[in-house]
Amino acid sequence: MRRLRTAIAFAGLVVAAAFWLLTAPDPLPDDALAGLTPDPVRGEQVFWAAGCASCHMAPGAEGEARLQLAGGQRFPSPFGTFLAPNISPDAEHGIGGWTAQDLANAMIRGVSPDGQHYYPVFPYSSYAKAELQDVADLHAFLMTLPPVATPNQPHDVGFPFSVRRSLGGWKTLFYSADWVVDGDLTPEQERGRYLVEALGHCGECHTPRNALGGSDRSRWLAGGPVPAGEGTFPNITPAKLAWSEADIVEYLTSGFTPEYDSAGGHMALVVENTSRLPPEDRAAIAAYLKIVPPVE
Repeated sequence: MRRLRTAIAFAGLVVAAAFWLLTAPDPLPDDALAGLTPDPVRGEQVFWAAGCASCHMAPGAEGEARLQLAGGQRFPSPFGTFLAPNISPDAEHGIGGWTAQDLANAMIRGVSPDGQHYYPVFPYSSYAKAELQDVADLHAFLMTLPPVATPNQPHDVGFPFSVRRSLGGWKTLFYSADWVVDGDLTPEQERGRYLVEALGHCGECHTPRNALGGSDRSRWLAGGPVPAGEGTFPNITPAKLAWSEADIVEYLTSGFTPEYDSAGGHMALVVENTSRLPPEDRAAIAAYLKIVPPVE
C-alpha cells in the first residue's frame, strides 16, 4: 500500500510538472524587434486597422475622445465578463511604461509584461499573424496619445476560468499563426487577408466558437452567437454575403448597405475604423472576402 501511495504521488508530481511546462507563457525572443525603426505615422494606420479604439476607449466616447484609451468597456461572455484595460500612455494606469517589445508580446503571444497569460478576449490569436514592424509602429503611435489616469478594473471571471495558467492549455489547443485562407492569392487579396485575418481580427466575431471558446476555422466567417447571449454575428462568406466588391467597399467607407440600411452596434465602430484606412485597403478587404470559402 505504501508503494502504491508513493507511485500515485510520483505520478501526480509528473503530471503537475508537465502541466506547468506545457502551460508556461511563451514570449517572443528578446531581440525580436531588433533593427526596426518605429514610425508613428504608419502606426496610426495600424491603430485604425486593428480597431484599438473600439474596445479600449471609455464607454460611450465619441469623436476625439475615442483617442483617450481609458478602457472600462464590459464584454460579457459564457466565461465571465471581461473589462477592457487602460492602454493610454499613462505611466501608472496605462501602458506608458511598456516597450515596443512588451506590446509585441501582448499582441502576438498573449503574454503580459509580468509574464502572465492574457485572456483571448484580447484577440492575440488573430494578432499572432501581425508583422512586427506594424507592432513597433503602433507602439510609437500609442505613445503620442493623451495619457488617461483611469485605474483598470478587474475582470469578473470565476473559477476555473480565473486560473490564468490554464490559458496556456487554451493556447496549445487553439492558438495558431497560420493563415486560414491559403493558396495562390494576388497581392491585393494577400493585403486583404492580412487586414481581415490579422489586424482587423474579423474572425473573432464572425466565426463560430466551440464550448471552450476556440474558433471553428472550418466555418471561417460563417457567423455565430454573440457571446453576451443576445443576437448573432452574420455570415460574411460568399454563401450569404452577396454584395459586390464595390458594395463592400461602400459599406466599409460609409456604413451604408446596398439595401439602404446602415451599420449599427459595434459594427458602426468598426466602420469608423475602416473609413480611415486608405481606399486601396478597403478594396483589398473586399477582394479577400470574395475568395473566402462559402459556408452555408
